[in-house]
Amino acid sequence: MKTSIWLAAICLAASLPTQAETFKPIELKDQELANLRGRYVMPGRIVSFGIVMTSTWQNANGEVIGATSAMQIQQSTIKPQFYVSMINEKGTGRPQSGSAGTGTVTGGGGLNSTEGVTQVVRAAGDYNTAHNDVDINVTKANEASATQPQGQALAAGTTLVGANGAGSLSVTSSGRGVQLNIIASNNQGNTVQRLGQGGLMQNTTLLGTSNRVSNLTSLNVVLRDAPTAGSMAPNLDQLKGLRNLGY
Repeated sequence: MKTSIWLAAICLAASLPTQAETFKPIELKDQELANLRGRYVMPGRIVSFGIVMTSTWQNANGEVIGATSAMQIQQSTIKPQFYVSMINEKGTGRPQSGSAGTGTVTGGGGLNSTEGVTQVVRAAGDYNTAHNDVDINVTKANEASATQPQGQALAAGTTLVGANGAGSLSVTSSGRGVQLNIIASNNQGNTVQRLGQGGLMQNTTLLGTSNRVSNLTSLNVVLRDAPTAGSMAPNLDQLKGLRNLGY
């Protein structure tokens, strides 16, 4: 009896390397993964697709500089177009002189060549708050909303600018994407949010104190109701699953 038990144990141990080799994970190349993207949405199901990008900088005095850039694409859209609304708010508290930022942040040259979603906050000051976020909203409807983005049209190759006590702002369309850039006054720092060329960059550098910075990109998708009950549920569940990954 003992001999048969030992024999079975030896045979099982001998088979483990073969089983481990059989179920060894296979790494997929980037090109193979790229071919899988977007395959969870059937053709004709997308009613509307919109992008909203907002960047704001609030200084220690409560002044806010920023902008919102939005685009909505649907069946009736002839040419995709971003529209920009400037954000310019006066301070809400007692005016303070504030001290110039003295912090120093070095390096980061490689951030300009990243791919995919890149979110960076580098701080060399105190009492600062920085928030980078990417949000995906998926809803179901048979028609797109009649509400269109508001603001000034941002043509390819143009730049819109604004400024107040908090800093200076520029919104640029290069034909390959859109970039929102804020340079804070009094050497407090800067932030940039860029969408295009297959990637999204949200990068903030803080050199002073008591600043509040926010970069938000929201992707809004409206999917047509399925003709048969339940046939669209798996597609929506897969999109909602992205939230578990932090997107």
